[in-house]
Amino acid sequence: MRHFGLKRAFDLSVTVGLAPIWAPMIAGIAILVRVKLGSPIFFTQRRPGFNGNIFELIKFRTMRIACDARGLQLSDEKRMTEFGSWLRSTSLDELPELINVLRGEMSLVGPRPLLVEYMERYSAFQARRHEVPPGITGWCQVNGRNSLLWGEKFVLDIWYVEHGSLWLDIKILMKTFMQVIVRKGITAYGHSTMPEFSPMLGRVADDRRTKGTD
Repeated sequence: MRHFGLKRAFDLSVTVGLAPIWAPMIAGIAILVRVKLGSPIFFTQRRPGFNGNIFELIKFRTMRIACDARGLQLSDEKRMTEFGSWLRSTSLDELPELINVLRGEMSLVGPRPLLVEYMERYSAFQARRHEVPPGITGWCQVNGRNSLLWGEKFVLDIWYVEHGSLWLDIKILMKTFMQVIVRKGITAYGHSTMPEFSPMLGRVADDRRTKGTD
């Protein structure tokens, strides 16, 4: 995949063109987050992007700030609220990432940016996900999202790296819209989000040839 110039132009045209829709939505949701969860409204976190360059990801906060008697942060399951679960199930918590797209830190479509600490755990195969800009949605997201095992996610991410095109981006965006409506694959089984990545969990990605699924 080397259509970066065309991909960037497409990202900007779609994001700017739809700003009259998503900008008021972000403003309205920000008010709801402030009322339901308090401050801060946004969740920001350092994530690796294109070529492993670190940027600040922006999302709406979906969990309350809560610690145990020792001052340690409670688990995701205990901090998640009904309102936060709704934001995640509708993917509305991802809307502020459009700001990352405008900044050129993300694309509309690409492998999801994972945690910085995962980078040192990747095999050479898995690290190839950084050969393209990270995305708000991606081939992995429309083929199972968090219902997939880690290894399966990497296989799909690298398939996108090797086969990405503007037409595939458009196809993924259309499938994402339908998936948001049916709210499939939001969480991994038995988890409020997704279990932490480890080399053992991702090993299947090195044991299989890359492939895509329709």
